[in-house]
Amino acid sequence: MSASRIVFHVDVNSAYLSWEAAYRLQMGDTLDLRSIPSAVGGDVTKRRGIILAKSIPAKAYNIQTGESVGAALLKCPSLVLVRPTYGLYIRCHRAMLALLREYSPRVQVFSIDECFLEMTDVRLGGRSPVEVAHEIRNRIRTELGFTVNIGISINKLLAKVASDFRKPDQVHTLYPEEIEEKMWPLPVGDLFMVGRATREKLDRMGIRTIGELARFDRTLLRIRFKKHGDVIWSYANGIDSAGMLESEHDGVKGIGNSTTIPFDVDDPKIARLYLLSLSEMVGMRLRDKGLTYGLVSVSIRHSDFEHFSHQKKLLYRSDSTDDLYREACSLFDALWTGVPLRHVGVRISDLSPKTAQQLSFFDHPRALARSALDKTIDDLRLKYGNSVIQRGSFLHTGVQPVMGGVGDEDYPMMRSAL
Repeated sequence: MSASRIVFHVDVNSAYLSWEAAYRLQMGDTLDLRSIPSAVGGDVTKRRGIILAKSIPAKAYNIQTGESVGAALLKCPSLVLVRPTYGLYIRCHRAMLALLREYSPRVQVFSIDECFLEMTDVRLGGRSPVEVAHEIRNRIRTELGFTVNIGISINKLLAKVASDFRKPDQVHTLYPEEIEEKMWPLPVGDLFMVGRATREKLDRMGIRTIGELARFDRTLLRIRFKKHGDVIWSYANGIDSAGMLESEHDGVKGIGNSTTIPFDVDDPKIARLYLLSLSEMVGMRLRDKGLTYGLVSVSIRHSDFEHFSHQKKLLYRSDSTDDLYREACSLFDALWTGVPLRHVGVRISDLSPKTAQQLSFFDHPRALARSALDKTIDDLRLKYGNSVIQRGSFLHTGVQPVMGGVGDEDYPMMRSAL
């Protein structure tokens, strides 16, 4: 890998909350949600669901992303909660991508609030990478109304670690010669690909910092963790073998959506409504990226926490919500035995640009009309919210017509030596 390579990692600070705050200020609100204990997530009126994002003042109450709304309110009864507005987040994501493309044609989306920029061959006009990063950061703050952290290094791994340093609204570097000083003192759990289970095993081995992992015997790590031992040792030493970024869609491997249902579902009609609601959001996200799918997966979890999944490789490609829902129902019917459900998920993969879509001669007129309808519905929801148009089957059911988040696409992230 060339030592002169330059990669930026752009990470929105408390994305959902920042986007809500910026939008509300633009609409005339005088209170900035970022300045008070506040959070985005769940159903505010029913006090259920999970925390999706929180303000910096909320962190003082030890409120954690992913914890239940009820638990967060016990820690901070005055916590201001707002429901997520997914159409707004997609618009903010698009606006940030448009700005970033002014600096590099090679932008790779990591999640809805994170992007990598390949800056290696970009003419910087005599400025340093740090100066350009500060310009991007300042423009996002002044033109779009929210803040980002930007990490700079020679590969995606180190750039992402750098962006996680002190927040918010900062630019940080993490070049190879800075690893020992800036990265090695960090807790080993802060390293990419070291989850809770791996961290606990490393702790029992006396490895508590990234530096201790980097200096540990690689052979022993391989014996203990197999191939994953090689991966985390390489990452601890700042080694990432991924090549240069090509396009923003190269990294997208799949788009998924799931929900935990607040009651036991034993009625197949209600279960299918949840499948449809999840499929609506997955379809919107797919079309937003200009992709089609060729593989559909459905997962369920019973009330006793048993988990099952099933998938199907399609003989055609599509970006249609109706096609997705039909295939999801078929998989669900083959999978579900009638045991009460508490969790259901829909996922699509085998993604390709829409230009690769193949239509049969007989389906072509219907497919074009369906595609135009999907686009019109997407545009209306993005502009006016998900509730502006909904299917009649959801009326008086209590099931949300469009359900789920927009940030759980699966990306290869930092490709390793695996």
